[in-house]
Amino acid sequence: MHFSLHPFIFSLLPLFLFLVFLLKWLSTTTTTTTRPPPSPPKLPIIGNLHQIGPFAHRSLHSLSQTHGPLMLLHFASAPVLVASSAAAAREIMKTHDLIFSNRPKSTIMGKLFYAYKDAVTSPYGEYWRQMKSIFVLQLLSNKRIQSFRHVREEETSNMMEKIRSTGSDAVNLSELIVELTGDVVCRVALGRKYGTVGGGGEGRRRRGFKEVLGEFDELLGVLDIGDFVPWLKWVNRVNGVYGRAERVAKELDDFFESVVEEHADRDRKGGGEREQDFVDVLLEIQRESAAAGNPLHSDSVKALILNAFAAGTDTTSTALEWAMTELLKHPQVMKKLQAEVRGIAQTNQRITEDDLDQMPYLKAVIKETLRLHPPIPLLVPRESTKDVQVMGYDIAAGTRVIVNAWSIGQDPSSWDEPEEFRPERFLNSSIDFRGHDFELIPFGAGRRGCPGIQFGAAVNELALAKLAHKFDFALLDGVDLDVSEGAGVTIHKKFPLLVVATPCSC
Repeated sequence: MHFSLHPFIFSLLPLFLFLVFLLKWLSTTTTTTTRPPPSPPKLPIIGNLHQIGPFAHRSLHSLSQTHGPLMLLHFASAPVLVASSAAAAREIMKTHDLIFSNRPKSTIMGKLFYAYKDAVTSPYGEYWRQMKSIFVLQLLSNKRIQSFRHVREEETSNMMEKIRSTGSDAVNLSELIVELTGDVVCRVALGRKYGTVGGGGEGRRRRGFKEVLGEFDELLGVLDIGDFVPWLKWVNRVNGVYGRAERVAKELDDFFESVVEEHADRDRKGGGEREQDFVDVLLEIQRESAAAGNPLHSDSVKALILNAFAAGTDTTSTALEWAMTELLKHPQVMKKLQAEVRGIAQTNQRITEDDLDQMPYLKAVIKETLRLHPPIPLLVPRESTKDVQVMGYDIAAGTRVIVNAWSIGQDPSSWDEPEEFRPERFLNSSIDFRGHDFELIPFGAGRRGCPGIQFGAAVNELALAKLAHKFDFALLDGVDLDVSEGAGVTIHKKFPLLVVATPCSC
């Protein structure tokens, strides 16, 4: 009897192919999504976007209380990893810092930061290394920061005189603090003070720095749905957000262009010996790079000026404003700080930077302020470049990363009574805010940490010491201290800090 196997084998072929595809699918699934971090339930199309309120740091903190210190959200289809503990931040910013050193693209960021030509938003790579090197070695070296000590001392003294001149009238301390940081950064970065930003066209009014930077900061805080759902990009075109970003970018660009041209013209005419500001240094680097055949683009120069200006004014003024707010809210802490500062100043009626190292309580007040009120509570987002494991969870390449510095400062596993303002907690602690201690990272850490920490700290320490030395502060009669937060990527007070300042007779 003859029996053929061909029909039988042919009939099993579909089953065989099915098993091959099933095994292939199972193998790829188990290798790519073996153990993702915990996630809250998501909605179709928008994912978890509906769970993010106007104060994103608080919304994410609330979610982390349910889903843990490392959780995975989805902004539409884009995966977003949120770290809310010191341990999670340490793995991202130290253990796997290289993998998480990229920046995600953002349409609004691209419009405001010269298409990512600056040191903050540029993608990780050789160009970013060049920009960071210029910032760290040329603009913000210890030697250069010390060289501008006289600027800080002069401008903080100017603020004291402005407060004194008000007499018994109410002082808008928030406004004066913004003026102080703006004047310091203008002199250091641009060579002199500027009151307004150029209009950028015939008929356009010139706006004050505070107004322009306020809108700049507000735009940075806009969650652009088009970045996550491309077919909804039209929304921010129709509602005018993109138009506003382009207008603010044009105003700032025209202003920086005029400043650069002013410096270049002065160099051509030979202005004699004078102190170099940031623009002078950048133009010198630009000339040297051109001579070497690798010229630094003019947009790169202006983007670095923007970094110095935006970061140096906004985050510095915010920290000082919140410090004074907390001191007014806690009079006993204010008295203790005044006693320290005035005790050191007994033999010298003038506070200088030489005195600051003798003021441990002053430094503790600033640390405690930064713990409770990190200026940019969600830091600047990162993005993973490779698949990686974090705290035992699998994270795919291309995942956006948000580190909630505000939530870390509220963590009871790191801080005793974290909701309380108690500078004393830092008096016998080595924890600092310069990026080495992940319990306190208001300026980030690792490769993408803020390079201007020392610059901002120098301004804040001196200004706070002089305020505590020269004046006694009180709220206006019948006015309660409002500690509401304003919206934006930098979290200012919602309402200005109005006080009565009485000169100290000490």
